[in-house]
Amino acid sequence: MPVVAKVGDVPNMGKIQVTVDGQDLLLINLKGSMYAVEAECPHQGAPLAAALIKETYLSCPRHGYRFELKDGSCKDHPECVLKTWPVRIENGEIIVDLA
Repeated sequence: MPVVAKVGDVPNMGKIQVTVDGQDLLLINLKGSMYAVEAECPHQGAPLAAALIKETYLSCPRHGYRFELKDGSCKDHPECVLKTWPVRIENGEIIVDLA
């Protein structure tokens, strides 16, 4: 499992985009909990780099679809699920399981 960034690289209530093995991911820091999600909205492919982080979800800037960070689900549009990957923190480094 690759180290993709350092914890300090992702600001609290912020996000950064990284590319791992050709896959674009967003790393999101939600009050100290790290999440890794795909960088494009599954609805129409809008880039999520400009998405808003609210409470427990990420809100797509194009159409407002709200994806739960823990599992990628979208309550209002259950057919659209954002890909998520398990994240582990070791020695201040963020490790994402892309398997």
